[in-house]
Amino acid sequence: MAYTTINKSTAHFNSKLFTGNGSNGHAITGVGFQPDFCWLKNRSLAQAHVLVDAVRGNNKILYTSGDGAETTTIADKDFRSFDTDGFTVDANNDFGSTNTNGSNIVSWNWKAGGTASSNTDGDITSSVSANTTAGFSIVSYTANGNAGTRIGHGLGAVPSMIITKDRDASGLWLVYHAKSDSSTPQNKYLELNTNGSVQDYPVWNDTAPTSSVFTIGTASENNTNGRKIIAYCFAEKTGYSKFGSYIGNGNADGTFVYTGFKPAFVLTKTATSTYHWNVNDNKRNTFNPSDKRLYPSQSNAEATSDAYDIDFLSNGFKIRSDSVSFNNSGDNVIYMAFAEAPLVGTNNVPCTAR
Repeated sequence: MAYTTINKSTAHFNSKLFTGNGSNGHAITGVGFQPDFCWLKNRSLAQAHVLVDAVRGNNKILYTSGDGAETTTIADKDFRSFDTDGFTVDANNDFGSTNTNGSNIVSWNWKAGGTASSNTDGDITSSVSANTTAGFSIVSYTANGNAGTRIGHGLGAVPSMIITKDRDASGLWLVYHAKSDSSTPQNKYLELNTNGSVQDYPVWNDTAPTSSVFTIGTASENNTNGRKIIAYCFAEKTGYSKFGSYIGNGNADGTFVYTGFKPAFVLTKTATSTYHWNVNDNKRNTFNPSDKRLYPSQSNAEATSDAYDIDFLSNGFKIRSDSVSFNNSGDNVIYMAFAEAPLVGTNNVPCTAR
């Protein structure tokens, strides 16, 4: 049996850097596929993280560096289209992370399943765009407010991470992560838009997700009656994605984290302390250490410091800093990682470190 079914990770996830020109019709190519979910951030300026997906539509924008409701942009502004090899952005109107003239911008791009389909696996019908090969789906549903409501996610595998946001009103970005707690992660949640530690509340109705549905509780931002909700669901795939945790040691000679691939993207958050989420990727840093940091929960411009050092290796990543944000002694630090290349492909040629 092959080590992985995904030998070309960049067919499903890829980061792309570009410089904004402030004009309409600025085509960004070289992503390698038509993305269904684009997450953009202005690296040069303090501007909000911009999230756009093909299920909600190119003119519907959410941002993680705040709790605001979905913004509908006007025609020929901000984000124009998802294209066969990338996307097109227009002149800025509401958000400066799409195309500010002269700004360095990063986009993180995922392939889902294109046009959404109706999913009746749950108690209410959801609209789902799913890439079962890569373990990623975009799920849209209208909440009914009932505790224990099950939502079909279309992955055909158990999600390791779920991110939800109320589109219609201000509210938290709620995160389920399978390693946020050692015994009952289904009882816990994190907030992508804050630095908060893991909380115990029945956001997920204290019910673990299954290969077909995830479950939501009542009185939370992902189940307010009548509200439109978006969910991004991720299932782990050997050699391509990993959703795990490690224990910080508070030392510059930090923990080595085995993923089974050379990372292209690593998102970390200490679950047990109030420090911000952090993103490293292989495009903003093309050699070790990776020391350019962005914070999904903040609009800050990109920061560079040896306090953020992480090495991307052929089979995982190594913490090279005693920073409390991802290496506080004794903290449980969760992560989401995607591959540049698997440790071993079908041709049995091993991956090498950069």
